[in-house]
Amino acid sequence: MIAKLEMFLALAKEQHFGRAAHSLGITQPTLSTGIRQLEETLGVQLVRRGSRYGGLTPEGQRALERARQIVGDTRRLRDEMRASHAGMSGHLRLAVIPTALTQAARLTSRFVTAHPNVSFTMLSRSSIEILEMIENLDADAGVTYLDNEPLGRMTTQPLYRERYRLVTRRDGPFAGRSHVGWDEVAAVPLCLLTPDMQNRRIINRQFMDAGVSPTPLVEANSTIALVTHVIEGGLCTILPDAMAAFLAAGHDLDLLPLDAGGRAPAVGVVTLHQDPQTPVLSAFLRAAQEAEVPEQ
Repeated sequence: MIAKLEMFLALAKEQHFGRAAHSLGITQPTLSTGIRQLEETLGVQLVRRGSRYGGLTPEGQRALERARQIVGDTRRLRDEMRASHAGMSGHLRLAVIPTALTQAARLTSRFVTAHPNVSFTMLSRSSIEILEMIENLDADAGVTYLDNEPLGRMTTQPLYRERYRLVTRRDGPFAGRSHVGWDEVAAVPLCLLTPDMQNRRIINRQFMDAGVSPTPLVEANSTIALVTHVIEGGLCTILPDAMAAFLAAGHDLDLLPLDAGGRAPAVGVVTLHQDPQTPVLSAFLRAAQEAEVPEQ
């Protein structure tokens, strides 16, 4: 039954029989047979069929949430049994907003040092994608903004508050300055994250509060690409202070503080609210709590 529910979840996510089968490493006929057997067991049609996938029936939509709960509970039970037998071990899939990758990597590095039998897959995703991945059981936890996107049924653990630096060449337009204002930054050539990123929307609000609306010359969904444009093209960018310091190390760059314009956005760990959590997730949340940077 669990294997067939996994097939159902994959089909609901991919919305295509071929892609769903590929994601599971099985053939399309095996997937189709599994879905039909699940429908026979439940006594309802879950999937509309024609020449291709036609979406879920109303019964399928209702079954989807329960399927996620059952599969999630099964995975938690498996992890609990593994922990009771072999100690703290397992694998965590972590989705992280691009601007938090440095801080997240520090957290996972410390965790792996303390628990060498736990491994991680870390993926860079937007804040909206992170919540979707956790809801769909494609990620175990995320590191994202805590007070911008609606979080729904999530357990949260704050890590730090995001404060910003203008990243600019030392021979750039603000040479010799110790700080800079948002209105001044709007007047120089900029490269910023793409508009689908929550960080970009936060920065846009900061500019709006300053009464300006700049148009960046370059947009990218990679912080490395942004800093490269600063180094090679003489543009300026805006990044959280920890990531700015990491990416600027060894380069002839200045990191100028920018006024947060109010309370800085909170970033932290999120995961589906479950009681209890798996031993590995519980330990990871405790590690995040211990790593939390006190608000200044």
